[in-house]
Amino acid sequence: MGLIGEVLLLPFAPVRGSAWVIGQVLREAERRYYDPAAVRGELALLERRLEAGEIDEEEFDRREDELLDRLETGLRGGPGAAAVGTDDRTTR
Repeated sequence: MGLIGEVLLLPFAPVRGSAWVIGQVLREAERRYYDPAAVRGELALLERRLEAGEIDEEEFDRREDELLDRLETGLRGGPGAAAVGTDDRTTR
């Protein structure tokens, strides 16, 4: 794209910038949602809640199935899992 194209698209720069920011936020949210360590922590918490009598067996089974699906997705490289275990910061 040449100089004229850049000048013509200049008014749309804030929209393109906003779209980029939204994309970054979405990727980070997906990475955290499917992070196997986070899902395992939620599974442990769910089990503690069952043992404490805060939830019943039916609620436990329903939530456990949801969490296991998330764990499987995260481990097989589904949505947001590409960044799991990586760190964008440079190592020193």
